[in-house]
Parts: sequence; C-alpha cells; structure tokens
Amino acid sequence: MAQGEIKKKPAASSSKRPTALGPKRGARQIAPKKPALVKQAKMTKKLSAGLIAKTERSLAERAGHLELLAGGKKDKKKENGKNNDKGGNNKK
Repeated sequence: MAQGEIKKKPAASSSKRPTALGPKRGARQIAPKKPALVKQAKMTKKLSAGLIAKTERSLAERAGHLELLAGGKKDKKKENGKNNDKGGNNKK
C-alpha cells in the first residue's frame, strides 16, 4: 500500500556562517552613572589590568619561549648582557 514518496526537507543553505568562527560576544553592561560607582568602576578596571599584566609576566617567565609575552628568558638575557661589561671592545 504505497502512499507516495517520503517528503524530503529542503537542504539547509550553505550561506550561514559557522558559529565557531570567532569569540562569542560578551554580555552588555550598562555604565554606572552615580559618581561613586563611576570611581569604583575605574578603580576596578585599573586594578584588574595590573593583575592581568603581572599574571602574564609570570607566565612568560615560566614558559620563556613565548615571544609574544614580555618578561621571558630572552628579555632576561638581554638585561644581563647589558649589565655585564666584563669583556669585549668597549672603547671610549
């Protein structure tokens, strides 16, 4: 008792962009308007930036082979090379 062919869904168009293309957009935040909250937000931003910089510097010291992060082994060698004037052609 054939009642006809099975209906096929139309193929999804390939014009859609993949969702894993880039980072997700973060949650939007309304900026504070009260003076005390504005001051607190500035302080929080400054302190968190300092913590992030310290963390990245310590990670660079541990890894040492990452050229993107400053403060690695290469930077230490450059600093030590500048301070060591034991030999070489240093004519004045």
